[in-house]
Amino acid sequence: MSSATTTATVRPPSEADRDGVAAVITAAFGDEGGKIARLWSDVVGRGLVRAELVAVEDDRVVGHVGLSHAWLDARSELLDILVLSPLSVAPDQQKAGIGAALLAAAVKEAGRLGAPVVVLEGDPGYYSRHGWQPASSYGIEAPSPRIPEPAFQLVALPGHEPWMTGRVVYRDVWWEHDATGLRDPLLAQVEMSL
Repeated sequence: MSSATTTATVRPPSEADRDGVAAVITAAFGDEGGKIARLWSDVVGRGLVRAELVAVEDDRVVGHVGLSHAWLDARSELLDILVLSPLSVAPDQQKAGIGAALLAAAVKEAGRLGAPVVVLEGDPGYYSRHGWQPASSYGIEAPSPRIPEPAFQLVALPGHEPWMTGRVVYRDVWWEHDATGLRDPLLAQVEMSL
């Protein structure tokens, strides 16, 4: 494991970083890594990426985060929002602050892009330490009942207003890759632990 502090540089990826991005996503997600790397490649290929950042150390991509387009189906209008996924850190670099640095940079970039909120599916124990809150506390619903409520989280940005409530609608690519929420038996295991 690395030390508690990263010396990685966070920046937008170059074309030369594409193989490193795929490698870090694949490594970070273990058995599901190849599937998630293919999903992200498809998100990129379809032009749905709104921002993407890498963490680079000694010319090696050691982390990656993506922000892609989704909608919030509010009562008065369909709003453009962002989904943060995937967040990947090379296994030998985890616990070095790379994930935290990527999260902070992604939230800053989302604010610069004018998004009212950024949503994600993830471990509330990890993300809450970095300022993420349950989306339900803002009246925002997950796109699938297979996403346990505590795991669907958001960061409200300066453009967020109280009337911005409703269900999140993911782009088709997430459904086509069956990458929304969890499936049994993992879903049942997570629900039992809540």
